[in-house]
Amino acid sequence: MNYQKLDSALTMALNQQPEGSLEVFISTDTDLDAKATAVLENLGVSGVKSGQEIFTANLTPQQIVELSVQPWVRFLKRSQKLRLLNNR
Repeated sequence: MNYQKLDSALTMALNQQPEGSLEVFISTDTDLDAKATAVLENLGVSGVKSGQEIFTANLTPQQIVELSVQPWVRFLKRSQKLRLLNNR
């Protein structure tokens, strides 16, 4: 696994939850080739288009490992629920 491509929240989640799946943002190079597009589509990412750089997927820890070593993946970030700052 290339830990340099993972944000701290994703790294912690992988350590705490070694099984199951996590919602992840995938940041990639702008111009993906057919092989990279196929990898993303096999992971359940839909609508992969030329020029698109950020994708969201629900991934298992093993899939995160596989993506982290791809040269066209810039970084992987855990998707977290947003909350209002001023919740009244």
